[in-house]
Amino acid sequence: MTPNPLDSRIRAVRRFNRFYTRKIGVLNEVLYRSPFSLVEVRVLYELANRQSPTATELARELGLDAGYLSRILREFEKRCLIRKSRSSIDARQSHLLLTERGRKTFAPLDAQSSKEVGVLLTRLSPAEQTRLVGAMDAIEKLLGASQDQGETTRSPYVLRPHQPGDMGWVVCRHGALYAQEYGYGENFEALVAEIVAKFLRHFDPKRERCWMAEKDGEIVGSVFLVKVSKRVAKLRLLLVEPKARGMGIGARLIDECIRFARQSGYRKLSLWTQSELESARHLYKKAGFSIVAKKPHKDFGPDSVAETWTLSL
Repeated sequence: MTPNPLDSRIRAVRRFNRFYTRKIGVLNEVLYRSPFSLVEVRVLYELANRQSPTATELARELGLDAGYLSRILREFEKRCLIRKSRSSIDARQSHLLLTERGRKTFAPLDAQSSKEVGVLLTRLSPAEQTRLVGAMDAIEKLLGASQDQGETTRSPYVLRPHQPGDMGWVVCRHGALYAQEYGYGENFEALVAEIVAKFLRHFDPKRERCWMAEKDGEIVGSVFLVKVSKRVAKLRLLLVEPKARGMGIGARLIDECIRFARQSGYRKLSLWTQSELESARHLYKKAGFSIVAKKPHKDFGPDSVAETWTLSL
């Protein structure tokens, strides 16, 4: 009897499932020695990283029974971890938001999760890390996570920490892209070079980060979170390549900065941008930033207005 190739593939997938669940510890009933189950932490994560979702949206995203999720949310409400606000569009729906207590409760869980994944990754070389993330991305793409919900799968991308050679890309692409799209001169490219040089020379991994966005093994975006003081951080050098726009990469990079800033104990996040950068300004406004200062200048060639934006964390 000829062996069925599907049988061996089924065994391979099941073997990988057993290996991976052991590796990441999801078989533990309680996560990170906290009073929360894995599902409860997933709900907290979605609440911390979404803009006021409804219970219906959470249930759909997490694949949870509505009644089960309702019980979790009631318990969170009793603990003063969340609050509800009635939807202005549909009075039957309520938007869910983490309270300050909820954010403080979730922050150490999120930090511990990132730490444990970091431990796994640091056992690998940068090249091996890229291969691993790419393989995970391929799994997600092939199994079509979003197609389970009847949606169109977006082109995949991954975010990763910076590695040797990335800063050269940041300076090169800022210089070329801003010259092409806005007519900026060499002073702008020089400023970018100064920012990344300072970042590398004084990098504080506990309070600062750089995220590089990759699609199909090619860098398509970047952003930096740098320390200004104990309570203030600054978002810098947000860039998304034209061919990768419309995928949500810019918003995701901003969200990562906000999440990390909160996790690191900052109280305010600031940024410096220009009035003509309309797409970026739209994303900043959507993320909750507001303009606190403006100053006309010609530092980069064309007439512009420099804007300082801030976000209270």
